[in-house]
Amino acid sequence: MMKHLLKLQDLTPDELTGILNLADQLKYEKKHNIAHEHLKGQTLGMIFTKSSTRTRVSFEVGMYQLGGSALFLSDKDIQLGRGEPIKDTARVLSRMLDGIMIRTFAQQDVEDLATYGSIPIINGLTDYCHPCQVLADLMTIREYKQSLKGLKFTFIGDGNNMANSIIAGGILSGMKVAIGCPDNHRPDEKLCEWAYKSGDLTITSDIMSAAEGADVIYTDVWASMGQEGEAEQRRKDFAGYQVNDKLMSVTNNAMVLHCLPAHRGEEITDEVFEAHANEIFDEAENRLHAEKAVMVKLMKKGK
Repeated sequence: MMKHLLKLQDLTPDELTGILNLADQLKYEKKHNIAHEHLKGQTLGMIFTKSSTRTRVSFEVGMYQLGGSALFLSDKDIQLGRGEPIKDTARVLSRMLDGIMIRTFAQQDVEDLATYGSIPIINGLTDYCHPCQVLADLMTIREYKQSLKGLKFTFIGDGNNMANSIIAGGILSGMKVAIGCPDNHRPDEKLCEWAYKSGDLTITSDIMSAAEGADVIYTDVWASMGQEGEAEQRRKDFAGYQVNDKLMSVTNNAMVLHCLPAHRGEEITDEVFEAHANEIFDEAENRLHAEKAVMVKLMKKGK
């Protein structure tokens, strides 16, 4: 049984499918104004040491729609920002809250919250992975393609937290995963070892090969939050790693996804972005529904 969502590879394929199925149900109920106050009276603490548009809005609105409330906690608002050990923060907040979502830098901070706390912990993003985003991505792919198994899921760009979670989520879903990235920006080595043993993973610096026959093309910015000082070097490293008409021409009429915000003209052309805007903004909306499903799975009493 799920106790936390720390990274996707902690889930079983059945647990992953269960989250997606519940997300579909909650989206349907929201569309038809069917109340689903599964977390009535509960409070989610939201710790942010990295700011965000989509993460904050989707979790805060999601808790409201589920009948609960969300408490925004920046590192300037709590003692973490003044050096309190995270294991102490975890034990204090566990006595006052029903769950914690954290968006931060170090994956170890998320793991430590789960180790020392006694309430569900949800990873809202770390430098290592972004599980909630990929749950929304998989939900969106199912909406457009009906199923996941056997599809080719290609990521173009930095072997970063997005690439890591796409590998994990894609392999658990029975998809063929291809990562097109520079050799000096490859995904996490241990995760790749797991993926090679567990499913079908290809990593190559040849983006046309990675994109060939793809059903889904995904990209992300070249310089993520906290990497602004590396932006100029990264523009050089990722020159040519762009989703454009030439790349799309070798795909299997692929849908295009982007976790946003997008830097049009860098990782994706404006033309490709606009041609696939419906998919990309459905994906953004699905953050709300996927995260609601995670919160219900983890926090609902008597589940």
